[in-house]
Amino acid sequence: MYRQGKQAWRNMGAAATACVLLSACIPTMERGRTDPSYGQDGRSAPRLDAGRVEALPAPPPAWEMRAVRADARDVADQSYTVRSGDTLRGIAQHTGAGSEAIARANNLKPPYVIQVGQRLRIPGGRYHTVHAGETGIAIARAYGVDWAEVVALNDLEEPFILRTGQRVLIPSGGTLSPSARARAFALDIDDIVTGGQPALAENDRPARPSSSSARVLPADAAVAAPSALRGQFRWPVNGPVVKRFGPGASGERNDGIKIAVPLDTPVLAAADGIVAYVGSDIPALGGLVILKHGDGWTSVYGHAGQLLVQRGQSVKKGQMIALSGNSGFADRPELHFEIRNGRTPVDPLGKLPTL
Repeated sequence: MYRQGKQAWRNMGAAATACVLLSACIPTMERGRTDPSYGQDGRSAPRLDAGRVEALPAPPPAWEMRAVRADARDVADQSYTVRSGDTLRGIAQHTGAGSEAIARANNLKPPYVIQVGQRLRIPGGRYHTVHAGETGIAIARAYGVDWAEVVALNDLEEPFILRTGQRVLIPSGGTLSPSARARAFALDIDDIVTGGQPALAENDRPARPSSSSARVLPADAAVAAPSALRGQFRWPVNGPVVKRFGPGASGERNDGIKIAVPLDTPVLAAADGIVAYVGSDIPALGGLVILKHGDGWTSVYGHAGQLLVQRGQSVKKGQMIALSGNSGFADRPELHFEIRNGRTPVDPLGKLPTL
């Protein structure tokens, strides 16, 4: 997870020494729409005050729009003998457990065929019933638990979109007041990628992405991600790498790389994709854009000073999505850049071209 203090981000002395050696590996930027002297529409890009984040008008994120009531039902471990006319969903409704959890516990595979007389194990635990528009982040906040634990406990997978009526297991926890539960939850990149989408009704489909930042999808609309990654990743900016992927000298973990750039440098999409998130809800990273590219690939762009895209917008490789800044826990104008495969951060230097 990406949680670290501001002081840890300042330990860049050794990394800065190495940046000269790394800078030769970084390609120069394209001209035209990606030139640093131009804005999104070919006009002069505005200068920004240090540390500020400017963004296009947009609704609050989905997890702020729909509060979750922590009313999970406790279900005891038990067994159930299948009767004529039973369905897996009906058994889940009768016992209070989740149909997915029952299927996992009994090694049932789609289309989840069950036989009369079959004895099923009903796994016990705290089950939360998902309501319309609820997100994983809001559910985790309501119970004061780590959303990553909920993902693991329920074997949730791409595209990480919950369904209305779905019952998810909640990890055991102590009794906390609503305010204490909210304070116990700290948002990170993995939470946004896996728990930021609002729940869909059973037969609904995610909304189609928009090709323009002028069309803003509502916060309660789940967005369809690309089916497959197209081509290879490209460098998002031109500049020296001042911090590498992995553990730092002070014990902090860097899930990406940091690239030093002048203020207001255009930040370019590393590959075709859909904007999964745009905002500044993770204090350490300041202005932040997250793109989904298909096949489980995600790219992350932090410390931006100006955000030029909207959630649900489709973008092309090389398209400008932000202007660089020094927002968040950054002591210089720089870009924090990550590439993730599923829930796992990978070293971007292994996925970017060497020139």
